[in-house]
Amino acid sequence: MENVIKYVTGFFGGLSAVLLAVLPVTILWTILTGGAVFGMDVVTNLSALITSLGEGGFVGLIVLVLLTSFFIKK
Repeated sequence: MENVIKYVTGFFGGLSAVLLAVLPVTILWTILTGGAVFGMDVVTNLSALITSLGEGGFVGLIVLVLLTSFFIKK
């Protein structure tokens, strides 16, 4: 059972690493070409996310701290 948990954790860790590596490339692509990547406008989506967190007040701050805790390696 421990092997399965390690395998699943490793898979999702690797997947998140790949997605975090692709994110700056998609932002750069959108800025340089003005076109969407895979049918998504990454810059608009990130702007909407930041706006919604900002409008959330204290709850938005808590969500932001929780989200950053997932991406900081300890």
